[in-house]
Amino acid sequence: MGLTEAVRAGDAERVRELLEAGADPDTAGGDGLPVLCAAVAAYDSEVAGALVEGGADPDRTLPDGTTPLLRAVEGGSPAVVGAVLGREPRLRLPEAERERLLDTARRWYGAGAEAELRRLTGAAGPARAGTVQDDEYSRVEEIVLGGRTARAGHGAILTSLEWAFRILAPVEELLDRAVRHGDEEHVDWWASQWVLTERRSAETWAEVVAFHRHPEPLPRLFVAEVLGLHALSGGLSQHVRWYERERLKVLGGWVEREEDGAVLARLLRALADEEFPGGPALGLRHAGHADARVRREVPGLFGLPLNPQAARAVRDLSRDPDAGVRAAAAEALGGEELGEEDRGVLLALLHDGDPQVVRRAVYATARGADRSPEVTEALVRLLGTEELDNRLSAAYGLAVRDDPRTPEAYTRVGPLGPEYEHDVRADGLWRWRVRNEPSG
Repeated sequence: MGLTEAVRAGDAERVRELLEAGADPDTAGGDGLPVLCAAVAAYDSEVAGALVEGGADPDRTLPDGTTPLLRAVEGGSPAVVGAVLGREPRLRLPEAERERLLDTARRWYGAGAEAELRRLTGAAGPARAGTVQDDEYSRVEEIVLGGRTARAGHGAILTSLEWAFRILAPVEELLDRAVRHGDEEHVDWWASQWVLTERRSAETWAEVVAFHRHPEPLPRLFVAEVLGLHALSGGLSQHVRWYERERLKVLGGWVEREEDGAVLARLLRALADEEFPGGPALGLRHAGHADARVRREVPGLFGLPLNPQAARAVRDLSRDPDAGVRAAAAEALGGEELGEEDRGVLLALLHDGDPQVVRRAVYATARGADRSPEVTEALVRLLGTEELDNRLSAAYGLAVRDDPRTPEAYTRVGPLGPEYEHDVRADGLWRWRVRNEPSG
């Protein structure tokens, strides 16, 4: 299989092998264009990235005056643009080319992908549209019209290009792009969120935080998400402690007056991630909240070990009609060394009628502190379930308990796919042997 065939087949691993063996990354395909253009047209970000990393030129001028990078921008996939953008675009690209890319993204974003396709193709019939996953985390609308395809991710592309070229777009404009589609998983939402998390300055911080009093809940939710990402990426900042203090100050006051369920739930999650000192009291106040999304965040606020009031609240939540609430309660109980009453509650959750509850309960229990015979035998029984992930958690639970049935348990788990390559549970048998076998 040559490079052209590997690109056409979407085989990124084979593409890398061929490039390492000396294949020309700018090899022309059957249409006479570099194979990078074929990857861009196929929305294959992994293959496109492999080609660019292997030396393909994203800035090469094509017969129609475009470049592979410009074609990626027109195509509307932020994932593909990110793969093709290459290193140091601000330094690599002349100012005129940077402006052309930005103008293209602005035009498509302003008109909308369908309208721009109509202008380019002259097609008058109905467009075919559907939502596709653009990368692992976000989705976007894909439109087919007049023989051409485009994705409607130009807002995210514009946001990413501005940041790559160190153009600081107004915070209000980035927020407008984020909420335009009303979808938290849309690529525009994710792009604005990421850029505002990367833009570490007191000015940007103040502008973002000002919108936490916006009259509409969606902008407030966006701000809550940005603050949550600030906490997760705090190590990137030179002023971590300042951001921590300011974040807690804002979140602590905001949570007391927020009335929208989705926003309040996100605030509680952020405070749980921050290990907010007032978290347990906050959890008790919201344990009976009418919105299940809020109740799902309550167990995470209590921390471990559970005090008597928190344990009572978690027991109540374990009987909640919402499966997500019961799953959160299971995670809290699973980490504890339990008394008889709480152990009975956890055992019931391990056999809940909802698969989500069982999956999270067995995962938490496997790593948890309760090493009682009742819990151990419950893990053994779960080796007979159809769900591979549950069997793996159960086997891992036996391994960390140094149970002699561990080798048999991992045999019952069966073969694991590549998604488990870095999963600590997959190494449980090896670690058990190190501890328990003479030749370990």
